[in-house]
Amino acid sequence: MKNNQFAFGKENFILLAISIAIIIIGFILLSGGQTTEETGFDPSIFDARRIFVAPVVIMIGFFSVIYAILKKPKDKTNE
Repeated sequence: MKNNQFAFGKENFILLAISIAIIIIGFILLSGGQTTEETGFDPSIFDARRIFVAPVVIMIGFFSVIYAILKKPKDKTNE
């Protein structure tokens, strides 16, 4: 008897992929201009998008990953 049951169900993998995409979007929001000697001071490094929005999006992504891992898969045994 072979038991080919995974620890995660299909829904868990979908939630995990969405969560990772949210984290990537958060890091993209975090990126941007920089202050260098050639260009001088760039005030956009203190933009609300980088200070508040991006970290919140990243934290939502990490909490979503935890939820995707801890969510119990639906049991589909046909026995």
